[in-house]
Amino acid sequence: MQNVLKDVDARMNTALEALSREFATVRTGRAAAGLLDAIRVDYYGTPTPINQMASVSTPDARTLAIQPWEAGQIGAIEKAIQKSDLGLTPVNDGKLIRLTMPAPTEERRKQLVKTVAKMAEDARVAVRNVRREANDKLKVAAKSAKASEDQERRAHDQVQKTTDRFIGRVDELLKKKEQEILTF
Repeated sequence: MQNVLKDVDARMNTALEALSREFATVRTGRAAAGLLDAIRVDYYGTPTPINQMASVSTPDARTLAIQPWEAGQIGAIEKAIQKSDLGLTPVNDGKLIRLTMPAPTEERRKQLVKTVAKMAEDARVAVRNVRREANDKLKVAAKSAKASEDQERRAHDQVQKTTDRFIGRVDELLKKKEQEILTF
């Protein structure tokens, strides 16, 4: 039973981390290095994340600065950003690439809130699926007489408490992200 409970905690934590990564890729009008995480640059024939071949900084709230460690890679990084679905135009000065984040319109902000809410709901579903699978394992363990009914009931209660805790954390992340999107 303890193994099931540890597995539940680890798998729910994985779902929460995946949600955090998804939220980082949502463009809110503020510069965040996480926007570039999904972009891969052809680095000597290998698709490589930008943060592994350049330093990414935020000089101000609406600007990302990308400084490649190899000056020859600036063109490849620029092309990769242009091909991506970010919708940003890179400005290349020969040593540095600047990305300026335009402020989203009110309509776009509402659309982003809906998108973020869907991501959060998907994370909640993932957490509930982990709960369902854990409860099934606990029932099988109880039927095979490895555990008493009281132990099974306590384990079910513990799984439910863990589920409630993780769903609360998903809601907190969602509230924070919505607030970030809606602030001007």
